[in-house]
Amino acid sequence: MTTTRQHTEPAESPRLEPDTPKSRQWSEFATPRIGTTLGVVAGVFISLAPGLLPRTPGAQAVLTALMVACSLGLAGALRFLLGRWNFDVDARFGRYRRPLLAVAGLVVAFAAWRAGHWQNELRAAMGTPPIGPGYWVRCALTATLLTAVVVGVAKALGWALRKLGLLRGLVMGLITAALGYLVLAPAVVGWRQQVYAAANVAMDPAVTQPVSHTRSGSAESAASWPSLGAQGRKFVSGTPEGPVRVYVGVDSAPDLDSRVALAIRELERSGGLYRSNIVVALPTGSGWIDANAVTGFAERFGGDVAVVGLQYSYAPSWVTFLFGRAHAVRAARALFDAVERRLHAMAEPPRLFVYGQSLGALGGSAIFANDAEQDRRTCAALWAGPPAGDAHRAGATVLANSSDPVVHWSPALLWRAPDLTGVRVDAPVPRWLPVVSFLQTSADLLAALDAPPGHGHRYGTDQGTALGSC
Repeated sequence: MTTTRQHTEPAESPRLEPDTPKSRQWSEFATPRIGTTLGVVAGVFISLAPGLLPRTPGAQAVLTALMVACSLGLAGALRFLLGRWNFDVDARFGRYRRPLLAVAGLVVAFAAWRAGHWQNELRAAMGTPPIGPGYWVRCALTATLLTAVVVGVAKALGWALRKLGLLRGLVMGLITAALGYLVLAPAVVGWRQQVYAAANVAMDPAVTQPVSHTRSGSAESAASWPSLGAQGRKFVSGTPEGPVRVYVGVDSAPDLDSRVALAIRELERSGGLYRSNIVVALPTGSGWIDANAVTGFAERFGGDVAVVGLQYSYAPSWVTFLFGRAHAVRAARALFDAVERRLHAMAEPPRLFVYGQSLGALGGSAIFANDAEQDRRTCAALWAGPPAGDAHRAGATVLANSSDPVVHWSPALLWRAPDLTGVRVDAPVPRWLPVVSFLQTSADLLAALDAPPGHGHRYGTDQGTALGSC
């Protein structure tokens, strides 16, 4: 009997293929997707583009995090659209992930080096200390943390949307948007208005009530000291010498017409009509009149001048610029027209001037239909830091720093360079780039008043001394 031996091959031990899900996960963790890499580089590069003003590490980190988050969102949206057409960028060009990551690191390093050089150029021009390596360490850590938070929130929302489904997610989104518009937005607006109103009535113990009859808010004044508001009290406070200072606050009378009438009575009572010169000073959105300008008026006219101002809002200028610009124009016209009519009734009237800074320059320029009317109705006009340079220039003195983001900013900055005609170059001016310059200038607006004197949105006594003659 023949026995057949059956030969069996030893079973091979299973090997881990190089493209298993586990290896793919590690590969994706080690080398981000192409869209992610490009999104991060684009966001960082845009955030580090040259701006107008020096920036703190925290401000730069916030801007960088926002730009990176937005770029990642756009990359994700583009990836989704390409996926609908069965086009997978990573599947087709996956072998370029690591080289792209290396190039991205070099681009970010170059952008940071160039941004540091630009920051130090600005700081040298403005007389502030240069930045060092610690600046970028704080900036990188903060930006990374903020980006992680924003991306984490976005992913959580995406997960919730997938769980709900497209239709239910859309319904929930519409309900949330409606609640935000009808409930949340009015609540936030009301809260901010209460904050601004509280700041307007808050008494600063360092600001003392005037004793001179030449100041509004004094014992003889029909405009009570509390009603002048925080900025009005600062304007009229101080030594009794110098210009007559007339100011009427939002709370000094119930409506615009009665406030204008009160301002005229205050000019009469304080003796302002008997000075040789009257300056209609148009305040910013919060009612602020720059003390440097008043000092300049005193130097320009030797004290023989009355300055009159009218508050039209107690919100910051940017809020009034966006939502209440018409109030600034209406108040400026009403006050100037009333003062002009009162002077025309006098046999020997004082010389009439007009001055405005920031939103006050915008409202003041809107008083006149054109340059010829401005020259005919005033001895001279001076505009300091007009928004987007928008002011009647012929016959007027315009003070505008090249580093002032208020002068640069407008929606048109998205697609065209700003008109910097007549701007005083006080620091290096970045080259205009579509969209990027708009984003950088918008970020600089937040620090416009934090610049050293003579830079940004801060102007000196030349606001008064540079005022022209009849």
